[in-house]
Amino acid sequence: MRERLMAETRAALKAQDKPRLSALRLISAALQQADIAAKAPIPDGEIPALLQRMIKQRRESLAIYQQAGRKAQADQEAAEITVIEEFLPKQMSEVETQAAVAAAIKEVGAANLREMGKVMSALKERYAGRMDFAKASGWAKDLLK
Repeated sequence: MRERLMAETRAALKAQDKPRLSALRLISAALQQADIAAKAPIPDGEIPALLQRMIKQRRESLAIYQQAGRKAQADQEAAEITVIEEFLPKQMSEVETQAAVAAAIKEVGAANLREMGKVMSALKERYAGRMDFAKASGWAKDLLK
């Protein structure tokens, strides 16, 4: 992942693609901050979660800019989201997510809402960066009621 990020950054530099280069540098900076906080390079398995948090932040900013009528800033946030999403694994569809939630409930043996933490932990372990856990949580609650 890090090698790909460096290669993409070099390519953007050569192509003089300033918006893309800016977004790639944001990703690099976030990785560097995470490495410093962990006092060691974070494992590649944790990078998708970091990228998901970055996307979530940008979506929130995008909504605020759109409400405020600040088109230039909204466009910049949307462009950054697009670049960050390129580094995430393919997202699971709703049908795939629902099937994974049902399978995790069965596998963990969860019978009520008190055991939802076990289900979500199993899902996060297997599908980090590929699943919308907010939606998965809602479906798990519905199945465990």
